[in-house]
Amino acid sequence: MMAANNLPREVDAEQIFGMAEKEMEYRVEFFNKLTHTCFNKCVEKKYKEGELYMGENTCIDRCVSKYQQGCLVIVD
Repeated sequence: MMAANNLPREVDAEQIFGMAEKEMEYRVEFFNKLTHTCFNKCVEKKYKEGELYMGENTCIDRCVSKYQQGCLVIVD
């Protein structure tokens, strides 16, 4: 974890807020895409019950895992 004292002086509160805002937008977009993709792939189109079936749960678990692995970015 980087202490605030180690940040370059030109990084001010407005820039930090802007970066945090962009990060939040990315996370919301990622969540929405993940939810849409895995729901469409794994959940039956005709709802018969309020709960997911075992197969749907397993599919969603695998889908989320694969989606996250495919979207990871390694930053140096």
